[in-house]
Amino acid sequence: MAKTQNKTTQTPTNVFDFINQSVDNEQKKQDSYDLIELMENLSGFKARMWGSGIIGFGSYHYEYDSGHGGDAPLVGFSPRKAAISLYVFTGLEEHQHLLEGLGRFKMGKACIYVKKLADIDKEKLIALIQSTIDFLTTKYGNL
Repeated sequence: MAKTQNKTTQTPTNVFDFINQSVDNEQKKQDSYDLIELMENLSGFKARMWGSGIIGFGSYHYEYDSGHGGDAPLVGFSPRKAAISLYVFTGLEEHQHLLEGLGRFKMGKACIYVKKLADIDKEKLIALIQSTIDFLTTKYGNL
């Protein structure tokens, strides 16, 4: 079976240019700046664009039994029109408890959707981000 190419890879687009050009809601812009500061501090990596709309921090390489593999950000977010997509959760059953008390959010397949950062508990978000970074670092160790 031929290996497929990931659609979402790092790009040279400037993160702040992306936010200023594509986010028209001032609250979402400020939340984006706050998330950049938080995720840079927790991950130790600078914000980088992944694909056309994801702001990611660090990266790891994964490979499935099927042979499909690629690189992905350790954590990240996307300031989409309807909500901010947070890529900060492993989705594993043993990490479900980290969502308790987080606040108002919706779950997607691979992300958490929030309308604004004020809707969620910052300390719970920090714990969630740190847990995800620790898990991916331990599992893949190829940062």
